[in-house]
Amino acid sequence: MLKNLLETYSFTLNKEILNTGIQLFINNNLNTDISSLLLKGSDFKDVGTKEIAEQIEAKKRSEKKLPSWFTTEGIYYPNKLNIEQTSSEKTAAYKASLIEGKRILDLTGGFGVDSFYFANRFDEVHHCEINKNLSEIVSHNFSVMNKKNIITFAENGLDYLKKSNLHFDCIFVDPARRDDRKNKVFFLQDCTPDILEILPFLFSKTNCVMVKTSPLLDIKKGLEDLKNVNAVHVVAVNNEVKELLWLLYSDKIHSPAIHTINIKRETQELFRFDLIEETTAKSNFSLPQNYLYEPNSAILKSGGFNVLSEKLKLNKLHAHTHLYTSAEKMEFPGRRFEILKTVPYNKKLLKKELTEGKANITTRNFPETVSQIRKKTKIKEGGNLYLFFCTDSNNEKKVIFCKKI
Repeated sequence: MLKNLLETYSFTLNKEILNTGIQLFINNNLNTDISSLLLKGSDFKDVGTKEIAEQIEAKKRSEKKLPSWFTTEGIYYPNKLNIEQTSSEKTAAYKASLIEGKRILDLTGGFGVDSFYFANRFDEVHHCEINKNLSEIVSHNFSVMNKKNIITFAENGLDYLKKSNLHFDCIFVDPARRDDRKNKVFFLQDCTPDILEILPFLFSKTNCVMVKTSPLLDIKKGLEDLKNVNAVHVVAVNNEVKELLWLLYSDKIHSPAIHTINIKRETQELFRFDLIEETTAKSNFSLPQNYLYEPNSAILKSGGFNVLSEKLKLNKLHAHTHLYTSAEKMEFPGRRFEILKTVPYNKKLLKKELTEGKANITTRNFPETVSQIRKKTKIKEGGNLYLFFCTDSNNEKKVIFCKKI
């Protein structure tokens, strides 16, 4: 019921929402059940219940994703879908760190989180957003947050660019990844705008184009379709890949660099390699030694499995088992474990070796899923023991008992 009520609500800008009493009500009801608010109705003359519910929903979604917006008084929130689709502050700050200059165009500006961080790296940011209400919201919020070097344009970014005589140091494009029926898409040609079609025009206005795409896009396919790719950045937050960033330069002449980053609460895990390195790198293989290493999700997405082994001087367990091992403890961009023992995969033997009835289970290059293993072995989830069900360098199915370090 709640979902239907909010989806049928057509969002329009109502500045009465910014009144002190309504803002206080929103803040005091962030943890209130939205359904009960909708059913109760609004006590405010100029603001409807659905509008208040939308503000509460969007602000709640911003608490962790957009803390600077959440903690700033007087922020106007758009439909919650805009919050879902926008970059987080962590990923926006990272992408802004990759480029700098005098002037940048955010062609598909949205809620403006990326533009906000670009403003720290460029003298002037041009933010285009075709939705006039959203553009007005963004302009208001930038003013509240004292970002004075961002100029907002309530129009299609391509139309604006066609009229402009300016040259930009960079153009940033985050194509919409939903079709006419609101279904999610991720192939470049299915997104709006079609970056493959407009790229030649963009290069007539800049020497640098940054494209943000879905993490589901295959990197090899993206490299085949996009031209002049200088670098691909695989961006993960807390081990979940959030976006792929493609840096394109008009004068690109070398093999693309692949950068992986996993942004954690206190640290960042970084690993970089040139695409050609992965094609020439050779992995060393061995049976499990004293320590086991599991790459973070950004590295797994990047496909840099052989170059990881070669650069970090770690042995792989198998060509298709993306786990690594060493005799000595090493630094690693991912999870590290001390190996307690390794046993063949056998239900009776596993039951004998497992002194506790629970463990954390991971599978790599293994014919059964975690749920199938739990059902068959009756191993409960949790505890400090980690079990890796995998195939080793002898093509044998093994279970590696570990503790996290």
